[in-house]
Amino acid sequence: MSEWLVLTIAMAAACAVVLSIALLNNRRISEDDDPNETPDVIEYMTMMIGVIYAIVLGLAIAGVWEARGAAQEYVRQEAQALHEVSVRSEVYPPQVRARIRADVDAYVSYVVTTEWQVMADQDRLTARGDRLLEKVRRDVTDYEPRTDHEGQAYQPLVDQVGVADDARSGRASSVGAVMPGVVWFGLIAGALVTVGLVFTLQIRRSFRELLLAGLFSALIAFLLFLVWDFDAPFSRGISATAEPFLRFFPSARP
Repeated sequence: MSEWLVLTIAMAAACAVVLSIALLNNRRISEDDDPNETPDVIEYMTMMIGVIYAIVLGLAIAGVWEARGAAQEYVRQEAQALHEVSVRSEVYPPQVRARIRADVDAYVSYVVTTEWQVMADQDRLTARGDRLLEKVRRDVTDYEPRTDHEGQAYQPLVDQVGVADDARSGRASSVGAVMPGVVWFGLIAGALVTVGLVFTLQIRRSFRELLLAGLFSALIAFLLFLVWDFDAPFSRGISATAEPFLRFFPSARP
């Protein structure tokens, strides 16, 4: 059975049960019952729906913010690992060292100037970036150490290339939207219900009531915008940046 069908059945069943109980209870009310003596359930329900929606919206903001932070951390780890490769290759012969550093610089320059824009526009990494990083790996792994000092540096260099590759995979997994469509459906539907319930409280045309209603609606819209903006860590306004690469490799700056 489809999960959407299960969701629809569950929602319909919950509504049916509540409405059935309300109708049955209404038939038991005597004619001399005075509704003014009972609490106003509309205000209570409006408050509870608002609280529940605030919790859901807060969790959504926290989730996309955490995803953005994780994406930025992948970038930092990748840049740091490549910097370590470039620095630790100092113990190798000049020709080998120069080749490793040149290929690291070529990879970083390509990521900053070309691949970053591809991530923002197409939500993906490039095959050329994979090849450039693989070239760095070959530079490190294909060299046979000739001295004990070079042998001691060999494995750490290989490990740092592995860290860079793992961070690149993490960066690839962070590209694109994080929030699934069903969550967006719930957030938008919840916003419409929460704002719509304001009109059940018989808002008048006084300046204070209209101002509060407008500010409340604007706040909901702003928070939804924050969720949308953080949802794609590399392609929207408040996005992860390539600053870690530029900090370790200033020459890669476009």
